[in-house]
Amino acid sequence: MSYADNDTSDIQKAAEQANSQQIEENLKEGSSVDAPESLAGEEKTPFIDEELRTDK
Repeated sequence: MSYADNDTSDIQKAAEQANSQQIEENLKEGSSVDAPESLAGEEKTPFIDEELRTDK
């Protein structure tokens, strides 16, 4: 990773694209952070490829 002055790192890009209103809304009290969000079908990925399992 380069630390040049003109470096446009992922962190810098994220900071530039941050939406302060969305961040404030996400940090409001009362929002449930203990429960995980549900994944869409294409986001669900098994951790182990079923074809490679040897414990069946």
